[in-house]
Amino acid sequence: MKVHSRFLTFLLLLCASLSATAQSTLTLEDIQRGVYGAQRPRVMRPYYKGAQYTQLNTGRTTVELRNYSDGALAQTLVDITTLGQPSLKSLDNYEFSPDGQWLLLQTDTRSIYRRSFTARFFLYNLATQQVAAVAEGKPIQCPIFSKDGSRMAYVSSNNIYTFATAAPQQVKQVTTDGQQNKVINGIPDWVYEEEFGFNCGMTFTSDAQHLCWIRWDESQVEQYTLQLFQGEKPALTDNADYPGEYTYKYPKAGHDNAKVSAWAYNIATAQTQQLNVPMDADGYIPRIVTGSKAANVYYYTMNRHQDNLHIYDVDAKSGSVKEMMHEQIDKYITEDAMSGISFTDRHILVPSDRSGYMQLYLYDHNGKLLRQVTRQPLIVTEVYGYDEATGDTYYQATNGNATERAVYVTHKNGKTDCLTPKKGWNTAAFSADYRYFIHSWSDADTPWQYAVADRKGNTVKVLEDNHALQQKLQPLQLSKKRFFTFTTSEGVELNGVMILPRQMDESKKHPVVMYQYSGPGSQQTVNSWSLGSTGGNALFDHYLTEKGFIVVIVDGRGTGARGADFEKCTYLELGDKEAKDQVETALYLGTLPYVDKDNIGIWGWSYGGFCTLMSMSEGRPVFKAGVAVAAPTNWKYYDSVYTERFMRTPKENANGYAINPITRATQLHGELLLCHGLADDNVHPQNLFEYSERLVQAGKDFRELVYTNRNHSIYGGNTRRHLFKQIVDFFVENLQGK
Repeated sequence: MKVHSRFLTFLLLLCASLSATAQSTLTLEDIQRGVYGAQRPRVMRPYYKGAQYTQLNTGRTTVELRNYSDGALAQTLVDITTLGQPSLKSLDNYEFSPDGQWLLLQTDTRSIYRRSFTARFFLYNLATQQVAAVAEGKPIQCPIFSKDGSRMAYVSSNNIYTFATAAPQQVKQVTTDGQQNKVINGIPDWVYEEEFGFNCGMTFTSDAQHLCWIRWDESQVEQYTLQLFQGEKPALTDNADYPGEYTYKYPKAGHDNAKVSAWAYNIATAQTQQLNVPMDADGYIPRIVTGSKAANVYYYTMNRHQDNLHIYDVDAKSGSVKEMMHEQIDKYITEDAMSGISFTDRHILVPSDRSGYMQLYLYDHNGKLLRQVTRQPLIVTEVYGYDEATGDTYYQATNGNATERAVYVTHKNGKTDCLTPKKGWNTAAFSADYRYFIHSWSDADTPWQYAVADRKGNTVKVLEDNHALQQKLQPLQLSKKRFFTFTTSEGVELNGVMILPRQMDESKKHPVVMYQYSGPGSQQTVNSWSLGSTGGNALFDHYLTEKGFIVVIVDGRGTGARGADFEKCTYLELGDKEAKDQVETALYLGTLPYVDKDNIGIWGWSYGGFCTLMSMSEGRPVFKAGVAVAAPTNWKYYDSVYTERFMRTPKENANGYAINPITRATQLHGELLLCHGLADDNVHPQNLFEYSERLVQAGKDFRELVYTNRNHSIYGGNTRRHLFKQIVDFFVENLQGK
């Protein structure tokens, strides 16, 4: 049969059009494999000379020097394929010495806990183009440079070593008492790393004549043992016949912490001395920082309640100690505020919520308050730095809308400019001289975009716009997010976001899956590409909407960016108000004409798992089903630093600790799925076992999934996909009856 050519052309165009607009299917496999992941610029560093930055090439084999002004390649600083080092095949990371003369190349990185790792390091001289293996190429931790680049130090097997960069083979051992589960030198123990957010506890003095560090004596800290099996991905073959064990020190709430002390090593004399830094017998040293004077370092100390912070200027040569500043805050000092403190040669920039809202304060090195830099309605959320040359202060803040972030500069005269007025989520990484910054922006429906901007916020060059990802996402026809607020029966206004099924019929009622985290200072309702239960454009949440669910996320009391009163109102009674607000959310949703109030589920991970269990046991039976992943079930099982920051000790606050899922087990309402990794070093399986036993004795039905050899993140091989499939299937079965 003959087909007319015009008709044939029409058919071809029609097919092409249908193909272009055809809906693709979102799968769990694609989500877990990162098929729709946003591209980010490869490891970037501001160069010590302010007009340039550095980054890895695509193959992670070269470090490139580029101009901020146009992004053009100025120079290839190193190409590891030409170095003749067989074990240096690709770069995981790199770091410049502060003087810019040396480049530390990192490869073969192996994670230990959340922030700690071992790796092999190579020291590259940018002038001579010579390379040398650090520690003979053995895996080490925490390599650091002195300020002048003349020396380095590192940690191996809990002991500190140092050498001159010009002679890396001539290594001196600084400490000899390091021993697993007894003494740690220069790197934090588990709880410091996890809750104070750092992985290195040593530094050189500015003149490189002394090395100073924090020593952790954890000999009196009680141990926790995780049982390990052979498993798969990876297979632990040593455990093929009998299970193995991993034992480490983990201080639980109210129990002994490691004893910390401050030490200094004289490079010239090889003499070691303990520094007499004032602190409580059970206090903390959460930071050590290089000082501005030749022989000085700064030590932070905190009391166990974490409502008092001292910073001391310590002379490593003479041992003299001077208090630089003291911060005392009602209830507790947040970890973000403590870690956000920054030093310049003459000033200290301090974030504090002493006024009820996180603001910035400028001090001199004598501890004299010079001025309050920022004021309401701005709430500071990240500190970028203080420019000594101009007196300008750069930071990220929210301005009356907790779901948004922008980058600001407050000038010396008090005038404040917003450098990134575009609505959404803005961050910055400034050059050494603050003339440029790498600007990242996204919103809930637009993937991350990266550009170089000047100090006035003008875009200089786009680095990555993720246009290809947007094109890839178009066939999925993902629905947009709907932000909303509502007021609870207690008069509390809460922020939320709703993801509706595509082309939803609002005349019909639909089941709801609520996701939340709810922990102190956290946020999930954000106008950012990081929105959602798994981040990355909430793809798992979109997957649930394709199954017919409405997905809702609400930040209850205790969450961040709304001031100290809102964030700290859960103090001494974690879980009570958070659960009430999730129940109130379900009740509010039930009033909407398109919500099936009899089929609402809730889930969360870690603190979100805890709040899931608390919400399902709150007393008002609004949740038909829930999933709790890696959930704490009694705060007495969790670590000392985090728990006591918000709860004090079990002895001091018995009533507060009694507010937990275990004591409320008899009140559990709804179908429940518990999921946990058997090698969870953070929230121990003890939480799962004790809670499930209480449910058994209370006659409560539930399901339980345990994942062999998996930690708090529950991943490896097919594990994460399996977990999320169980969550989806559980909600389909219990909220849709399928």
